[in-house]
Amino acid sequence: MIKVALLGNPNTGKTTLYNLLTASHEHVGNWHGVTVEEKAKLYKHKGNDIVMVDLPGLYSLSPLSYEEEVSVDYLLNNNVDMVVNICDASNLKRNLYLTLSLLEMGIPTLLVVNQIDRRPLCKIDFLKLESMLGIKVLHINASNKKDGEIVNDNIIKLYDKIKSGYQQDKPSYLKEFGLHKFKSFLKNKNINMNLEDYYCVKLLEDDERVKSLFSIKQEFGGMERVAKRRYQYIDEVLSSCCGKSERVYGKSKFDKILLNRFFAFPIFILIIAVAFYLTFFSIGAYLSSGLNFLLDKLISTPMTNLLIKSFGEGSWIVGLFRDAIFGGLGSILTFLPQVALLFFFLSLLEDSGYLSRVAFVFDDILSKVGLSGKSVYTLLMGFGCSTTAVLTARNMEDKNSKIKTGLLTPYMSCSAKFPIYSVLGGAFFGAKNIFIILGLYFLGVFIAILMSLIYEKTILKSKEQSFILEFPPYRMMSFKRTMSLLKQNVKEFIARVASLILAMNVIVWFLSNFTITFKYVGSGGVSMLETFGRVIAPVFKPLGFGSWGLASALIAGLVAKEVIVSSIAMFNGVSDSSLSGIASSIKDPASPAFFADGSSVLSYLVFCLLYFPCLATASVLGKEIGKKWLVLGLIFEFLIAYLTAFVVYRISLAIESFGFGIVFVFLLALVILIVSLVYVFKRIKTKRCSYANKCPKSCKKKG
Repeated sequence: MIKVALLGNPNTGKTTLYNLLTASHEHVGNWHGVTVEEKAKLYKHKGNDIVMVDLPGLYSLSPLSYEEEVSVDYLLNNNVDMVVNICDASNLKRNLYLTLSLLEMGIPTLLVVNQIDRRPLCKIDFLKLESMLGIKVLHINASNKKDGEIVNDNIIKLYDKIKSGYQQDKPSYLKEFGLHKFKSFLKNKNINMNLEDYYCVKLLEDDERVKSLFSIKQEFGGMERVAKRRYQYIDEVLSSCCGKSERVYGKSKFDKILLNRFFAFPIFILIIAVAFYLTFFSIGAYLSSGLNFLLDKLISTPMTNLLIKSFGEGSWIVGLFRDAIFGGLGSILTFLPQVALLFFFLSLLEDSGYLSRVAFVFDDILSKVGLSGKSVYTLLMGFGCSTTAVLTARNMEDKNSKIKTGLLTPYMSCSAKFPIYSVLGGAFFGAKNIFIILGLYFLGVFIAILMSLIYEKTILKSKEQSFILEFPPYRMMSFKRTMSLLKQNVKEFIARVASLILAMNVIVWFLSNFTITFKYVGSGGVSMLETFGRVIAPVFKPLGFGSWGLASALIAGLVAKEVIVSSIAMFNGVSDSSLSGIASSIKDPASPAFFADGSSVLSYLVFCLLYFPCLATASVLGKEIGKKWLVLGLIFEFLIAYLTAFVVYRISLAIESFGFGIVFVFLLALVILIVSLVYVFKRIKTKRCSYANKCPKSCKKKG
C-alpha cells in the first residue's frame, strides 16, 4: 500500500487533483481554507493500492493557522511514503518555497506543476527544472483525466525506486547554514532521525513550535537568513528555466474598478442583487413553477386519488400521504431549481476569483469588529449551508476569532430559508418581495457585524491575526466542474428532503393529527401539537404572530428550516404542492397558521432569519467552539431574534399608520440623537483622561 500526501499552496488546484486521482467529489474553491482537515481515500491503480491524503494548503512548514498545523503535524507524525507537491505554473516563485522546505525535510517528493491558466506568465523548461531540483517534475492540467493517469503512473515509479533504496538529494545550500551546531540540541530526543536536518533548520529559524518541543529559549535569529537563501535559490532556478514575463500573477485592470474604495461596495451589492433576482424571480421562478406543475400532475394528484379510492376520503392514511408526504415534500422540492441556481452563482463568484477580492474589501471593516478577511469566506459559505460553513472557521489561528465567527455564521441566511422567504413574503409583498429578501440577507450581515463588535468589546477580544490574501487571476469557470458541483448539491438537497425532512414531516403530521390519547382528530379532539402550540403561542403575540400553527412551525424548524413551510402547509390543510395554495391559506383567519397583515409576516421572516440554527449546525458548533459558547450563542440568538422582530414589527405598523416619510424622519432624528450623545460622552471622557495625565502627582494623591 502506497501512502501519499498531497500538498501545495492554497489555490493551486490541489483538491481538483485529489478529486481527479481518487474519483472523489470534494468541494473545490478558488480560496484558501477550503480544505480544513486531512481527507484520505484508498483507490487502486494498475493493481496497486494507493492511499491519497489531501492536506490543507499552506505556504511553508512554519504554520501560521490551524489548517497549516494540520498539514505539518501530519507530515511529522505519519510515515508517508512520498509527497505529491502541486504548484501553479504561473506562480512558481512563491510555490517553490514550500517545495524547497519539503526537500530539506528529505521526504521523497514528486513535483506536479499545474497549468491553471490557458495563457501562462512564461514558458518553463521542465526538463531543466527537473535536473536543477533533483526530483521528477510533471507538467499537467489538474482537471484532465489523462494527466491524472500520468501522475498515478509516476507515483508507482517513485515508490518502486524508494523500495530499491532511492535516496533523494537535499538542497545544496543547506551546507551553508552550519546545521551541525544544532544537532546537540536533538540528542536523547525521541524524534525521527530522518528529519534531523528539518529540525535543525527550524531551530535556526527560531520556530516557536519546535523550540518549545525541545524546551529551548535561546534566540538564533536565522529566520531572515534562511528565507533569503531559499528565495535566492529559487531565483537561480527560475532564471535558468523560465523566460521573463511583463505580467504579474493575479494583477488585473478590472481591480481598479472592483476594488475602488467608492465603487467596491455598490458593485458587490449590485452583483448580489442580480444573482438574487435571477434566482428568486426570473429564471428560478419559472423553473420552480414548472417543477411544481409536474409534481402535482404526475405524482401528487394521481396518487392521492388512488388512495382515496382504496381507503376513503376521511382515512388517516390518505391524510398522511396527501399532506405529509406528497404535499409536504412537494412544497420543498419545488425550490430545488432556486437552490441549484444560488449554488451556481456562489460557485461562479468563487471560481472567477472575485470572492477573494470581496475578502479584501471587507477586511478593513471586519478588522474593526475583531474579525479578519478570513471570516468573510466562512460567512459567505453560510449563505449556502451553515453546517459546512462553521467548519471553515478552523483556519483561524486566534481562538476568540474562531469562536466569534462560529457564533456569527447562523445569522447568515442559509439556503434552507429560501422557501420561507419565497412563500410567505411572496404571498403578501408580490414582486416587491425581492427587496424584502435582499433586506433580510443584509440584515443578517448587519446583525453579525454588530454582534461581533459587542463580543469584541466584552467577552471575546481578538488578538492581531496574520491575513495572507492571494488575488488569483480572473478565470472563466469550468463547465464540467460547474455541472459536477450542481449535480452534487442537487443530490444532497434531494437526499435531505427524502430523509430528514420526510421523517420530520411525518412526525409533525402525526403530532398535529392525533390527540394526547392517540385518537385521530378527524373524529374530534385537539391534537398534541395544537395543545403545545397554544401554550407557547402567547410568547410570540407581541411580535404579531400569535397563532399556534406558526409557533409550532418554528419548533419543527429547529430540525431543518425547510420544514417550516411544509409544516404550515400541513396545518392549513394544503393538500397539493402548489405555492399559491399555501399563500392563500396563510391569509385565511380560520387557518391554524395565519398572518393578519404584512407587518406580522415581516416580523416572522426576521425571526426565522435570526432564531436558533438547525440541530445539525448546533451540533457542529458544539464540537468546534465548545458547549459553553454554544449555549451562550443560542441564548443570544433567541433574544436578538425576538428583539429585532419586535422592533421591525412596530416600525412596520407605524409606517402603515403614519406613512413612511414621518417614521423615517423620526428614526433619523433618533439615530442623530444617539450618535450625538455617544460623541459627547467620548469627548468628556477624553478630556477627563487628558486632565488626569497633566495633573501633578500631588493632586492625584489628593483625589
